[in-house]
Amino acid sequence: MEQKKDEKLRRTNKTTILFNNREQEAFNLYCEKYKIKNKSKLIREAIMTVILKRFDEDYPTLF
Repeated sequence: MEQKKDEKLRRTNKTTILFNNREQEAFNLYCEKYKIKNKSKLIREAIMTVILKRFDEDYPTLF
């Protein structure tokens, strides 16, 4: 059972983003300032935070 759960959470899909020079510089400075080693995790969490917030806002309500 544990093995099956781990397989479902395994990250196998890839998405690529492009930054312009100023965005890349700001991103690198941010990571340097806050000693962020895992940039992929930072980007993934930032994107998913925005997505989940939007889903929450768009959720239909009765009132």
